[in-house]
Amino acid sequence: MSESGLEGSGAGSAGGQLSISSKTYSAWSLRGWLMCRLAGLEVTEKRVANDAANRAELLLLSPSVLVPRLEHEGASVWDTLAIAEYLNEKYPEAGMLPADPIARAHCRSISGEIHSGFTNLRSALPMNLKVEHESFPIFSGARPDIERIEAIWTECLNRYGGPYLFGKQPTVADAMYAPVTRRFLSYAVPMSDELRAYCQTIAAWQPMADWLADAKAEPEDFEELDVEF
Repeated sequence: MSESGLEGSGAGSAGGQLSISSKTYSAWSLRGWLMCRLAGLEVTEKRVANDAANRAELLLLSPSVLVPRLEHEGASVWDTLAIAEYLNEKYPEAGMLPADPIARAHCRSISGEIHSGFTNLRSALPMNLKVEHESFPIFSGARPDIERIEAIWTECLNRYGGPYLFGKQPTVADAMYAPVTRRFLSYAVPMSDELRAYCQTIAAWQPMADWLADAKAEPEDFEELDVEF
């Protein structure tokens, strides 16, 4: 399926292909897909087969399952941040990173933080876009992760003025934290009005809204995963 409604101004090289997994459960697939939309790159989605062997490999975070993976103009790029940097180089006019060098360094830093950390949050609040809890018990080990994310969002929104983390336009950082906003909403994580408004801004961001609609329509042929991948 080719995606339309491209976000970035750099767009539109056709012929890109993005390997993804379940839209309901795969946070990393969502991040990679949002990167393409930020760049304005049209991609065809290639789904990883939903057989038992692939489910087991995904659960074990096997390096043999390179999801998401972008294939574009002879390049094969996996790892979400590598995809972001590749697309930023190809389409610098799309504004995937802030123009100001200090803000740009800040954006890269917090994007790297979500990329490499918050393991307790991932296990406590697994990605599942088909659930919405009115309340949910959060074990104490995940609370430092939640508090750190809230501190990151609060600092960015206050420093750059919102409604996105680095001002009026979404960046790589918003794509990286988009699955976390869904976790916070899906699992009824208590938060300030400012942070709730940010989560709702991401929910209303057109690429995110498109992904959420596809996830809700996704057939239940992919057994629910108990850990984030």
